[in-house]
Amino acid sequence: MKALNKLIYSLFFFCAFLANAQGSSGPGGGQPPQPGDGGGSVGPGAAPIDMYVYLLSIVAILFIVFFTRKYKGQKI
Repeated sequence: MKALNKLIYSLFFFCAFLANAQGSSGPGGGQPPQPGDGGGSVGPGAAPIDMYVYLLSIVAILFIVFFTRKYKGQKI
């Protein structure tokens, strides 16, 4: 069972690594515009989730506290 868990965790990590949405090259990939690029694009815009980072971190902490207390009370 431990080997299966390690395999699943490593597979999940590998998939998450490949699914990284932030590119390092190409248009809008963090590179400054070069002369002759055609202009127009100054870089990537802000993601909509950026507005909610503080709210999402507070919700995550509340979930951690809730489930910690829930499972601590069961005494498994």
